[in-house]
Order: sequence, then C-alpha cells, then structure tokens
Amino acid sequence: MTHYIGDRTIDGISVQADDKPLSPYYDQLRLTEHGFEWSYEGREPAQLAFALLYDRLQDAARAKALHKAFMERVVANFGNEWELTSGDIDDAIQALSKPS
Repeated sequence: MTHYIGDRTIDGISVQADDKPLSPYYDQLRLTEHGFEWSYEGREPAQLAFALLYDRLQDAARAKALHKAFMERVVANFGNEWELTSGDIDDAIQALSKPS
C-alpha cells in the first residue's frame, strides 16, 4: 500500500509517495508549469489530483476522467499537511464512480 504525504515547508511544497517525490506525470497530462498545490480548486491542485490518481491507477485515461472531481472533492479540502494511502484513493474513486 502506497503512503502519500503532502506538506508546505519553509522550502516550499513537498509531496511524497513512500518517501520519494511524487512525479507530476507531465508526460501524461500537463495542466500547469508550476507543480502541485492544494486547498483550493485550480490548475495546480488539478495536477496533484491527476498525479495521485495516475500513480495509483497507472491508467492515464481513467486518471484524466476522474481528476477534476477528485480535485474538487478531495484535494481542494486538504489542509497544510495531509496523508493518504492507496486505499484512501481507491475509496474516493469508488465514491466518485457511484451514480448520483
């Protein structure tokens, strides 16, 4: 199970996946040139949402389809420091995939 951690530090934004920097996966989808952000809706939080989803799913089409809703419901609600597991992402994907 992958463990994801985000933090705003004196040196800037840090997002780790199992103690390694999380790739923004710009080769799969580039929404911004400015890296990751969270706690609001925008291009940088959308890049983080896509990266988390793609890292978990390894499916660019599915991550692209889900990233906006994942950003709005999950990433936009993160505090300064946050933690997720791959299981948490799976739960969010399941909730987002349910018909309303």
